[in-house]
Order: sequence, then structure tokens, then C-alpha cells
Amino acid sequence: MKYLLLFFFGIATAFAQSKPDLKDGDLIFQDMDCGPLCDAIEAVTQGYNGADYSHMGLVYHRNDTLYIIEAAGSAVRLTTLEKFSKNTSKPMLVGRLKKKYQKLIPAAIAFSLKQMGVPYDDEYVYDNGSYYCSELIYDAFKDANKGKPFFTLYPMTYKQPGTNDYFPAWVDYYKAINKPIPEGLPGCNPGGISTSDKIEIVGSL
Repeated sequence: MKYLLLFFFGIATAFAQSKPDLKDGDLIFQDMDCGPLCDAIEAVTQGYNGADYSHMGLVYHRNDTLYIIEAAGSAVRLTTLEKFSKNTSKPMLVGRLKKKYQKLIPAAIAFSLKQMGVPYDDEYVYDNGSYYCSELIYDAFKDANKGKPFFTLYPMTYKQPGTNDYFPAWVDYYKAINKPIPEGLPGCNPGGISTSDKIEIVGSL
């Protein structure tokens, strides 16, 4: 009977952890359903436990409403969790800053809110006056950390793994916006941030 109770307690604990109460500053990672471009992003990045993530946002409560601050669509914006969840049919991962870093959260949120309306970075080039999803999070915590990088930038690649060929989806994309493919330039992505040693994974939604 004792072991049976422990077994059920373990199940209950795991279930509670799988549906965390979201707190300001939590990071939500999505395997977004956006077709070939998302597939290309996920093919060259590896997220937590090898999972694929192509989008992310920052949790923020205002009054009695839970929002996600995200760079998506045409600009940085506030999106309700319900609407944000419709981007994907798969579980969303929730990351939380480790306790010693949580003091950065208020300043990171304040920075992000000041970026409302800043255009979406459709070139995916760091520090060009616009933001893609993980770039916003990177800059928010860099600003909160007194200008010192908190997460990490890596050389970005748009090539198919193991080859010197660009993904056709990226070739078409950059041709359509009349911009060069920014191969090798520094950047970040949701998968990389999900594996950061600055956060802990607290469950999924």
C-alpha cells in the first residue's frame, strides 16, 4: 500500500509539473506550424531534449489577463495566451529563469513593453532596428543585465545540414524580400535559448 501511494504521488507530482502556473518572465517555446520556413529553422537548431522550436514569447500579466510578449506578424505585440496557443498543435515548453537570475525579469519586461510596435525583423539580422522572436528576448535580458549578454549569439546558418546548399525555402524567401541570405552572421533562435543553462524547464502547456 505504501508503494502504491508513492506511485500515485509521483504521478500527481509529475502532472502538476507538466502544467505550470505561468509567472511573469517565463519563456514559452513553440514548434510553430508555419510550413517550410519553420521546418528549415528546426532542421538546423536543436532545442531542449532534442525537440524542435521555431517561435517563443515572454509571459506578462496585466490586470487579470495573461499575455505573451512576442515579435510576430508585423511587429512586437501583446498576444493573449489563447491566441498564442493557436500557432501550434503541439505542446508548448515553458522555461523559467533560475532563481539567481529572476531579479532581471522586471527590467526585461519593461524593455520588451517599450518595443511595442517595433517592426518584425523579416531579414533575421541582429541589431538592425527590428526584432524577430528570440532576438527580442535576447535584447530584453541583455538590457536587464546592464548591457552584458545574458543569452548567447551564434553564427546563423540557412544551409541544409551536411551540405553547402541553402534550403530552397530560404532561397525563395530572401529572393522575395530582395535581401541577401545572412549566412554566418550572429543571431539566436528559440531552440538555442531553450537549452540555456540560465533557465530551467518547468513543464509544458
